Amino acid sequence: MEICQVKTDADLKEFINFPYRHYQNDPVWVAPLRSEQKAQYVLAKNPMLDHCTYALFLARQDGKTIGRVSAFLDHLALEHWREPIGLFGSFECVNDPQAASALLSTARDWLKNKGMARMRGPWSFASQEWGLVVEGYTPSPVILAPYNPPYYNDLLTQFGFAKAKDLMVYVIDARDGYSIPARILELTEKVAKRYNVHTRPVDMKNLEKDVVTITRLANESISDNWGFYPVTENEARAMARDLKQIVNPKAVILAETAEGKAIGFAMTLPDINSILKGLNGSLLPAGWLKLLTQLPRLHQYRMWALGVVPEYQGKAIDTLLYRATYDAIYTNDLRLEINYVLEDNDRMNNALYKLDVKNLRRYRVYEIEI
Repeated sequence: MEICQVKTDADLKEFINFPYRHYQNDPVWVAPLRSEQKAQYVLAKNPMLDHCTYALFLARQDGKTIGRVSAFLDHLALEHWREPIGLFGSFECVNDPQAASALLSTARDWLKNKGMARMRGPWSFASQEWGLVVEGYTPSPVILAPYNPPYYNDLLTQFGFAKAKDLMVYVIDARDGYSIPARILELTEKVAKRYNVHTRPVDMKNLEKDVVTITRLANESISDNWGFYPVTENEARAMARDLKQIVNPKAVILAETAEGKAIGFAMTLPDINSILKGLNGSLLPAGWLKLLTQLPRLHQYRMWALGVVPEYQGKAIDTLLYRATYDAIYTNDLRLEINYVLEDNDRMNNALYKLDVKNLRRYRVYEIEI
């Protein structure tokens, strides 16, 4: 077995293609679009790379790829965290502790040579794709959410990784009889009047402008959250460009004061993974037609992000945004996942429990001293 750094276009193609072979018989995995996976490693298409230094590695045995990993410094994160924490991600491997150890050792040594004291991950080159599934391996992952077989956690803990933080996933499903509790309806009516706050959907004619506003709100509202570092305007504009083709404008909501000042947001995305499943990462030849015909009728969503600026936190504006989202997208077959809530974010978790959501999944981010 050998570990090779990705140097050529052929190596990068192998790095990108490995998961499609690795998961080909896994009924839960959803193949992401290959074009989007390629774009993650192209500077002109992924502005996150503007502030990253990275290396990609492949594990090969008898000429066959059996694993991969990335190691990288996110200089924006390092500046914000003020700690020498390097990141690893894109981890995929056969169930072989020796291969996993060789990959992770290579990533560790690369980061250590860059002056890092700890290695954290899995962490992605796409926003908010963190961690390994540790509970709730089914159903299939929603849009922009990771997936892995259970043994990945064993490979990491055998290497010496320990838990850094868990991230919770909740779900509401109208097909199971869910409806927003009456006490929440009453509460949100009072909140809107008390603080003179209203909600509105994103303006598709000015989507880029609204996404920049949402980015500013996110950077203000969750700046103290574990793992946070600022999203740049270039990343926000790229996100607006990428999401414009699929976003339901009713599901991206801003909370504003009577004077028009934006104080909070909720971004909920159609779960196109439910359409992409079975397409093996390509919209050709028939995938485009499937996407175009099924997207307008899609009633499955992921609440991808929500934030309220500090001066309005603790005033149930977040609950108002949940209610506005629910009202905007409700159908009798609505299914909504609420992803990536920090396990120790008591304010957010308590608000969700009051909404009678159900626990669905748990992700874990790992860390190790290097």
